[in-house]
Amino acid sequence: MSFAPVLDSLPLEKSRVVREFERLIAPKSDAEFEALAQQSRALTRQNFGRTMRLFAPLYLSNECINNCRYCGFSRDNPILRVTLDLEQVVKEARHLAAEGFRQVLLVAGEHPKFVSGSYLSECVRALAADFSSIAIEVGPMETAEYQPVVEAGAEALVVYQETYNRRIYSEMHTSGPKRDFNWRLDCAERGYDAGFRRLGIGALFGLAPWHEEAVALAAHVDYLLRRCWQAQISVSLPRLRPAAGGFKPAFTMSDRELAQLICALRICFPQLGIVLSTRERAALRDALVPLGITMMSAGSHTEPGGYTRQGTENLHLTVRGRIVAPEYDSGADQLATGQFEISDDRSPAEIAEVLRRRGIEPVWKDWDQALLAS
Repeated sequence: MSFAPVLDSLPLEKSRVVREFERLIAPKSDAEFEALAQQSRALTRQNFGRTMRLFAPLYLSNECINNCRYCGFSRDNPILRVTLDLEQVVKEARHLAAEGFRQVLLVAGEHPKFVSGSYLSECVRALAADFSSIAIEVGPMETAEYQPVVEAGAEALVVYQETYNRRIYSEMHTSGPKRDFNWRLDCAERGYDAGFRRLGIGALFGLAPWHEEAVALAAHVDYLLRRCWQAQISVSLPRLRPAAGGFKPAFTMSDRELAQLICALRICFPQLGIVLSTRERAALRDALVPLGITMMSAGSHTEPGGYTRQGTENLHLTVRGRIVAPEYDSGADQLATGQFEISDDRSPAEIAEVLRRRGIEPVWKDWDQALLAS
């Protein structure tokens, strides 16, 4: 099975739920929008209660062999790069654990020389005792390659299609294995077959018209809920942020449109997880929380070693994929380059306190691997 034929037939054929979703994201009056918001709030409380899962991204490496025009890690960008060794990963993770996190997302650029399946398995195994939920967001792999990572203790796989528009996808990804649209599109299913119990997908809003992107994303959710019915499905709705390379998005998505999209997803898919990252500014995140968000990142860094300054002794500058002499004194205080700029820079404790004041309980841990043994 593959979602590709469903995606390619969307202009002519949509399921009932996708047609309803399309109606919900059409322009609405203020009164209609408020009715959507009220319905979305009620469904969120009914299915998830007054809770919010908190997690942190832990960047392992910003090495990458892909050229993606919008990404700070793009191979040709002249940036400072590093891949953390296992000891450094553990130090970063212990910092996050000390802040309360028990859910972590391991993120890396796509470079098999630096981030192999065995490296990922070692990282997951080293963190499994301290984190009840370990997710990975790395370059797509074969089912057989994912299996050792799952066996090591990872329980969630995150992979964004970036854009579901094939033409724009080709324009954005100019070289590297990421150019293979269908290989990436089918990644969540390969992860499900490998045993991941959570699957996260998403689109990067700003690459294509948001209505078109949202309909394709909803169709993908609809498909995965039936194909991967034993997994929990979640979506992320990141909007482009400034990053190395200076990419300027061709399309915009307003705050109101983002809120309407969240409401439409919640109404059409009441039990869907919806993730909100620190890409969005603090005030907007606070306003969006009750509409349908179930999981938030907090205190995020998007550069390897960003939490505890690990890996600084191994920094190197790359230009068009080649290592060159760094343009700074080797004794200077430097960090690897981040993937993008965050907007909400509040600490995890500050975000947790804001949630409590709004009557929402921060959830640092919501399950344990021991449950599988029973």
